Amino acid sequence: MKKLYITLGLLVALSGYAQNKDTAKADKMFESYQYVGAIKEYEVLVKNKKADDYVYKKLGDSYYHLFDMDKAIQYYSQAVKKEQKDPETYYNYAQALRTKGKYEEANKQMDKFASLSPNDPRAKEHKANPNYIPSLQSKEKLFDVTETKLNKQGSSSFGAVLGDDNIVFFTSNRSGKTDKRGTGESYLDIFQSVYSSDGTLSEPTSVADLNSKFHDGPMAVSADGKVAFFSRDGRAEGEVEKNKDANARIGKVGIYRAEKKDGKWTNIKPLPFNSTEYNVGNPSLSKDGKTLYFASDMPGGFGGSDIWKVEIKGDSYGKPVNLGDKVNTPGREGFPFITDDGILYFASNGRQGFGGLDVFKLEPNASQPVNLGKPVNTEKDDFAFTFNVNKEIGFVSSNRSGEDKIYYVHPICGRDALVIVKDAKTGEVLADANVAILDDKKNTITTQTTSQKGTTNFYTECKKEYALQASKPNYEPNTVVLASSEKGGKTETVILLTPIEVIVTPEEVILNPIFFEFDKSNITEQGARELDKLVKVMTVDYPEMVIFVKSHTDSKGSDLYNERLSERRAQSTVQYIISKGVSKDRVSGKGFGEYEPKVDCKDNCTEEEDAMNRRSEFIIVSGGPKE
Repeated sequence: MKKLYITLGLLVALSGYAQNKDTAKADKMFESYQYVGAIKEYEVLVKNKKADDYVYKKLGDSYYHLFDMDKAIQYYSQAVKKEQKDPETYYNYAQALRTKGKYEEANKQMDKFASLSPNDPRAKEHKANPNYIPSLQSKEKLFDVTETKLNKQGSSSFGAVLGDDNIVFFTSNRSGKTDKRGTGESYLDIFQSVYSSDGTLSEPTSVADLNSKFHDGPMAVSADGKVAFFSRDGRAEGEVEKNKDANARIGKVGIYRAEKKDGKWTNIKPLPFNSTEYNVGNPSLSKDGKTLYFASDMPGGFGGSDIWKVEIKGDSYGKPVNLGDKVNTPGREGFPFITDDGILYFASNGRQGFGGLDVFKLEPNASQPVNLGKPVNTEKDDFAFTFNVNKEIGFVSSNRSGEDKIYYVHPICGRDALVIVKDAKTGEVLADANVAILDDKKNTITTQTTSQKGTTNFYTECKKEYALQASKPNYEPNTVVLASSEKGGKTETVILLTPIEVIVTPEEVILNPIFFEFDKSNITEQGARELDKLVKVMTVDYPEMVIFVKSHTDSKGSDLYNERLSERRAQSTVQYIISKGVSKDRVSGKGFGEYEPKVDCKDNCTEEEDAMNRRSEFIIVSGGPKE
């Protein structure tokens, strides 16, 4: 029955006609959603060798709606051996294949679907990006998912929602009342459990005040816990459509309102837009209690079932409003949930996903919904995502294990770090700048290039500190800290890069002092930045320039020691310049020790004078500017 609630009853376009007298009985059962009985009748035809592509299609559809995808694939594969007029056959077949991870074969069926229905948004999305799975699989992990104790072996449980009063309401068929004519599964009831701050849940109990002898749930509760909206099978209220041929009483799903008084749910009333012509269900209530979101197959929608909303005006209701094609597709959308901060979560099989139903979210002012990725979504049905903002915990329902179960979703504290690189002097954004993000041990995690708008994004854990290093040719690199934060969300960091400006005289190229570590000659990060300026002068500004590097020390240490140290540093400098693409014929160097001091202070030099004497000079031999 969960599958019926997902699709809200509108699983097929009912023609009202049988294929022929052999299929008449099975067709009537199929059209009244009695899939278990319909399967038995269709399979008799298969056994008696009276099956054709129509029978195989109906068997595929029946198993698809009961989420037996192995059987659905088996029969769809037989049906499509003959050209199918209904594009949805190929779409459903592709969806079934995706649930088994058979993406290449699914794409072939989507190609066929797109050829038959080229203007369908699902077809356009497929044509634009048929091989989307790798990018979907590589999405940043947003939540951890763990199974709850609300589940019961052999039963279906889904649709959990946690209120601020710590009561968790959910739907399950564990009561044992059986729907013998439909899916063959037990009827759904509403249950509740108490959530504790340590994450434990009490033993579930039935919400007897709200449960009928037919299907009840899922449920939404107001912020104060005093008003509930819940789905209910129309048969409980006698609102049915009788199908004498199929010997069935077909009830549409509707939404009912209840009030809690003295600890009991009472004053149960149907909403005015319930109907025996269409289904209305999966309610979710806004924080202020003024807007009810729901799913329905009522006229005016885009597909099998859509997400709608309606304004609540005290005891009356406005006209239901479809959320439009930003949310809805020609496929099926259901299980809306609106968070206190205005984020809409919903399930859909009409958007690109892993298979079956996937959970999507639409943030306020966002242009398009986004797939939540794994582990929230899998190749199976994933739906009924709810989230309590105040407690920072939520639930998702899924049949990833083979039966519907409820799982905790714990948000990973993540931060969407927008980085903007600008010219420090002009303030203009810099495209094609390299931005590396480093962890607290200075290991580079990844490096990205800025867009034409000078931006790039990193998704990081919010409680960790990172370093951002930006660089671009002809600019001095810069490093800034991306500080840790207790809360996630979006951050913006501007990195300013200073243009490289070097003083070039007819005699020499003047750089900032190049520092070496004590008693060492290897090029440091600071030294490399300065030498890169010289490389730019020699490769861009004066491509014929020849340089002689003179390395000097202070007067501390012996003459021989200083001479050898300065020689090593001079040669390290030369080798660095050559490594950056300057011809070895254009650069040479020599160490002069303490023999050519800039300040001749003998052995009585101050620290400042010693620093002035420890220097590198870059003498222009030829190819420099004219006097």
